[in-house]
Amino acid sequence: MVKKAEKDGQFDFLPGKGKPLKLEQEYLANSGEKQLYKTMKDNHVLPNWVKLSKEIEQLKEEIKHVQGSQRRRKLKEINKKIKDYNYACPTSLQKNKMVE
Repeated sequence: MVKKAEKDGQFDFLPGKGKPLKLEQEYLANSGEKQLYKTMKDNHVLPNWVKLSKEIEQLKEEIKHVQGSQRRRKLKEINKKIKDYNYACPTSLQKNKMVE
Protein backbone atom coordinates (compact mmCIF):
# COMPACT_ATOMS: atom_id res chain seq x y z
CA MET A 1 0.00 0.00 0.00
CA VAL A 2 2.82 2.38 0.85
CA LYS A 3 4.63 1.76 -2.44
CA LYS A 4 1.40 2.39 -4.37
CA ALA A 5 0.76 5.63 -2.44
CA GLU A 6 4.32 6.81 -3.19
CA LYS A 7 3.81 6.13 -6.89
CA ASP A 8 0.51 8.07 -6.79
CA GLY A 9 2.36 11.06 -5.28
CA GLN A 10 0.47 11.17 -2.00
CA PHE A 11 3.68 11.80 -0.05
CA ASP A 12 5.02 14.59 -2.28
CA PHE A 13 4.46 17.44 0.15
CA LEU A 14 5.27 15.84 3.51
CA PRO A 15 8.26 17.26 5.41
CA GLY A 16 11.18 14.84 5.32
CA LYS A 17 9.69 12.98 2.36
CA GLY A 18 8.69 13.85 -1.17
CA LYS A 19 10.11 15.75 -4.09
CA PRO A 20 13.64 17.14 -3.86
CA LEU A 21 13.92 20.83 -3.02
CA LYS A 22 15.22 23.29 -5.56
CA LEU A 23 17.14 25.90 -3.62
CA GLU A 24 17.80 29.27 -5.21
CA GLN A 25 21.61 29.17 -5.17
CA GLU A 26 24.48 26.99 -4.21
CA TYR A 27 25.19 28.00 -0.63
CA LEU A 28 28.96 28.16 -0.49
CA ALA A 29 29.52 29.05 3.13
CA ASN A 30 32.12 27.25 5.20
CA SER A 31 32.33 23.50 4.74
CA GLY A 32 30.29 22.69 7.87
CA GLU A 33 27.39 24.89 6.77
CA LYS A 34 27.66 23.59 3.22
CA GLN A 35 27.33 20.02 4.47
CA LEU A 36 24.41 20.98 6.70
CA TYR A 37 22.48 22.60 3.82
CA LYS A 38 23.27 19.68 1.52
CA THR A 39 21.95 17.24 4.13
CA MET A 40 18.82 19.35 4.64
CA LYS A 41 18.27 19.51 0.89
CA ASP A 42 18.75 15.75 0.52
CA ASN A 43 16.21 15.14 3.30
CA HIS A 44 13.71 17.59 1.80
CA VAL A 45 13.75 19.94 4.80
CA LEU A 46 13.44 23.63 4.00
CA PRO A 47 15.44 25.94 6.32
CA ASN A 48 13.50 28.80 7.89
CA TRP A 49 15.60 31.47 6.15
CA VAL A 50 14.70 30.12 2.71
CA LYS A 51 11.00 30.44 3.60
CA LEU A 52 11.63 33.98 4.84
CA SER A 53 13.38 34.84 1.59
CA LYS A 54 10.37 33.73 -0.43
CA GLU A 55 8.03 35.74 1.83
CA ILE A 56 10.22 38.84 1.44
CA GLU A 57 10.20 38.55 -2.36
CA GLN A 58 6.42 38.17 -2.34
CA LEU A 59 6.02 41.28 -0.15
CA LYS A 60 8.35 43.23 -2.45
CA GLU A 61 6.04 42.42 -5.35
CA GLU A 62 2.97 43.52 -3.35
CA ILE A 63 4.55 46.83 -2.32
CA LYS A 64 4.77 48.01 -5.93
CA HIS A 65 0.99 48.50 -6.04
CA VAL A 66 0.49 50.12 -2.60
CA GLN A 67 0.71 53.82 -1.66
CA GLY A 68 0.57 55.94 1.51
CA SER A 69 0.39 54.53 5.02
CA GLN A 70 -0.13 50.98 3.76
CA ARG A 71 3.18 51.23 1.92
CA ARG A 72 4.95 52.35 5.13
CA ARG A 73 3.42 49.43 7.05
CA LYS A 74 4.51 46.98 4.34
CA LEU A 75 8.05 48.43 4.36
CA LYS A 76 8.18 48.04 8.14
CA GLU A 77 7.01 44.42 7.83
CA ILE A 78 9.56 43.70 5.07
CA ASN A 79 12.39 45.20 7.14
CA LYS A 80 11.37 43.10 10.15
CA LYS A 81 11.44 39.94 8.00
CA ILE A 82 14.81 40.95 6.52
CA LYS A 83 16.20 41.35 10.04
CA ASP A 84 14.97 37.86 10.98
CA TYR A 85 16.33 36.52 7.68
CA ASN A 86 19.78 38.04 8.30
CA TYR A 87 19.99 36.42 11.74
CA ALA A 88 19.13 33.00 10.30
CA CYS A 89 21.00 32.83 6.98
CA PRO A 90 24.72 32.53 6.17
CA THR A 91 26.57 35.85 6.14
CA SER A 92 27.27 35.68 2.41
CA LEU A 93 23.51 35.71 1.62
CA GLN A 94 22.34 38.55 3.85
CA LYS A 95 20.02 41.24 2.46
CA ASN A 96 19.89 45.00 2.96
CA LYS A 97 16.83 46.63 4.48
CA MET A 98 14.52 48.65 2.26
CA VAL A 99 14.10 52.41 2.43
CA GLU A 100 11.29 54.47 1.02
